[in-house]
Amino acid sequence: MSLEFSTQRRVIYADTDKMGIVYNGNYLSYFEIGRNELMRHLGLTYTEVEKSGLILPLIDSYVRYIKPAQYDDILDIKASIDETLSAKLQFIYTITCKDELIATGYTNHVFANAITMKPVRPPQIFVELLKKHTDKL
Repeated sequence: MSLEFSTQRRVIYADTDKMGIVYNGNYLSYFEIGRNELMRHLGLTYTEVEKSGLILPLIDSYVRYIKPAQYDDILDIKASIDETLSAKLQFIYTITCKDELIATGYTNHVFANAITMKPVRPPQIFVELLKKHTDKL
């Protein structure tokens, strides 16, 4: 397995704006779908992270809009992780439709103590998952 995962999502009518295209803010929701599925693929869900007393708040994000997606399109959402071990965790995204690039972007998160909200080192379970899925560590 690698440190990337792809999933699909059909554009529903509620995702579109008056012009019939996906509203720009919804791309962050698509990124979240990709991020959650990638974490699940690697064997660590947000629920497990939170049970360990940690959270992964978003600290910044970026979306590059290339081509509009429309109602009923099937989007392929690919998410990957920057493998650098630090408190910060970067997810990188590519969204395509029928092999055409729709959007790219990233979100940066930080492992933080759920009570103090202060950044912490990645938990050991996450470090072990990265080691399991890559030979770079």
